[in-house]
Amino acid sequence: MINKQSMWFLTLFSLILVLSVYYLTMPSSLFATNNDDQKTSEKVTVEESDILTALRVEDEDEMTSLRNEYRTTLTNEASTVEEKNNAYEQIKLLDVLKGREEKLEKMIKETYKMNSFVKIDSDQVRVVIASEKHDTELANNIMRSIQENFENKVYISVKFQS
Repeated sequence: MINKQSMWFLTLFSLILVLSVYYLTMPSSLFATNNDDQKTSEKVTVEESDILTALRVEDEDEMTSLRNEYRTTLTNEASTVEEKNNAYEQIKLLDVLKGREEKLEKMIKETYKMNSFVKIDSDQVRVVIASEKHDTELANNIMRSIQENFENKVYISVKFQS
């Protein structure tokens, strides 16, 4: 009599065998097409400015190190309850700020059709736009659009980078 474990083994083995035969009998032209599609999608993702990518990487490193500091405080048994509460609140604040930055970048992308990097630091908002054209009217419009997303007055700087 076959027990459940043997039945599962035979079922999975049969499935692996069928998939292996299918994979071996597939025409190689399918693989070439998939690679071409992948190369095309890679070209699309590389279009963003190197400066914006560098700023994003730098910001992500900074956020990760801060988040790790706060997590260390949270998991440290020697930390007081107040320190742990502060660390937890700081992690929540980092998440909120990241969400607001992404929302502003998306708004700039949709409204002005430009790639951007947004960094919020308390009452300061730094915007870097990937464009060779330095347009003061555009910068003013972007600053107005960003200010509409804040209740309090914030200091907004817009910089154009190519």
